[in-house]
Amino acid sequence: MSTEPLVDRIADPPAARTVRPGLVLGMLCFIYVLNFLDRQLLSILAKPIQDGLQISDGQLGMLTGFYFALFYCFIAIPVGWLADRTNRMRVLSIACALWSVATAACGMANNYAQLALARMAVGVGEAGGVPPSYAIISDYFPRERRGAAMAIFNLGPPLGSALGVAFGASLAAAFDWRIPFYVIGAVGVAAAVAVYILIPEPRRGGHDAGTGAATAPAAPGGFVATIARFFSNPLLLTAAIASGAANFITYGMSNFATLFLMREKGMQLGEVAIWYALVVGVCMSAGIYVSGQLIDRFGARSKAAYATIPAISLLLALPFFLGFVWAPHWPLALALLCGPMFLNSFFLSATVTFVQSEVHPSQRVISGALLLLVMNFIGLGLGPTYVGMVSDFFQPTHGAHALQTAFFALAPMYLIAALLFFELARRIKRAKRSQEKVCDELQVALDHSLRWRVPLRMLDPIGRWNDGKSASCGHARRNFAWRARR
Repeated sequence: MSTEPLVDRIADPPAARTVRPGLVLGMLCFIYVLNFLDRQLLSILAKPIQDGLQISDGQLGMLTGFYFALFYCFIAIPVGWLADRTNRMRVLSIACALWSVATAACGMANNYAQLALARMAVGVGEAGGVPPSYAIISDYFPRERRGAAMAIFNLGPPLGSALGVAFGASLAAAFDWRIPFYVIGAVGVAAAVAVYILIPEPRRGGHDAGTGAATAPAAPGGFVATIARFFSNPLLLTAAIASGAANFITYGMSNFATLFLMREKGMQLGEVAIWYALVVGVCMSAGIYVSGQLIDRFGARSKAAYATIPAISLLLALPFFLGFVWAPHWPLALALLCGPMFLNSFFLSATVTFVQSEVHPSQRVISGALLLLVMNFIGLGLGPTYVGMVSDFFQPTHGAHALQTAFFALAPMYLIAALLFFELARRIKRAKRSQEKVCDELQVALDHSLRWRVPLRMLDPIGRWNDGKSASCGHARRNFAWRARR
């Protein structure tokens, strides 16, 4: 009888067929497009939904922010833990079917309470979408190509938003705001079936041979232990918090941008379907793609680039955002909005690639889920809620310009997020210096062991004694092997 652990046999079944990584990436990106389209459709159709159901800016902020994020963020943790131990493609396809059915249910809502319940169900389903995809991509692409692959995958949000604006607004203008929810829900169910049938589960860590993530011994895999290990790592925690601050800006702006342009800049729904869709689709997509190329280029030279690139992009985006909020008419506002749309999402591919490369291959889904927990609870959960509440607060004194004031109150988050990313860069550099010091000490210990023929024993990265063969410093380990042969 096989002694292989049951979890391993469930998690890594031999693939019955091979599929080109490009095809897998394309299908995962399409699922992400649907994921984000379903998520953003309520924000895109905010004006007709507000008129139909009589809800305030504060209530809209709760629907698009806190209520959704509460389930999306926290359900992602057990789903990620399960996906790390079972078939990730099946988890993804089931989740896609669930959030698509819930999206259709949003179109059936007749009051605020029903719409809130449907949004929570969308959050439950979408919790199983992105974390498994991050891990699947990491197992289909080698480390030196992951930045570009993650950037292509992360085109899902801009493409989803752009398609949602174009088709959602057009359908709503021609028929009713409920129709887009039904159509997109049906497409999502069909996509879930296609993924379940066509894409096989990849072997975990197949492209990580010789890297620190693959060669380091897997840490104890308990649910609570995995979570504690993530939050006790200062690099991962800082990356998650910095990304949350950047996401606070992204969701705070994007979830109210359509309503802001229509209410305060004079755009009509038909104009939104064309011009705003173009700005979102072109500028956001270009920004995410360029960020992936920059990360692959500069990240290979210095790991700190995963933090400095997002920090600089946020500082560059701030004056464009202030101009967008100030502009008196929508054509100028849209032109200035191109800056934030291009620069705001530089952090996404950088942070995801950094976290996925820092953890063991068997813990990538749960690590991605924990990153999204912090990133989206701060950004998606609090960003729109903050903007909506500030708008309601200023409504009695600023009237029609209350939302503009709320956007101005969002601007300081650019500086806060940039400072957090600069702090992450500082910690990455400090960790690198510490690792180099450990490697130097290990080299001295190896020299001593070989000279005096004393068995070498040391603590490995997770605190267990070993004989030096699993030491974390690859250079010293290779030097030890070469000298031992001589």
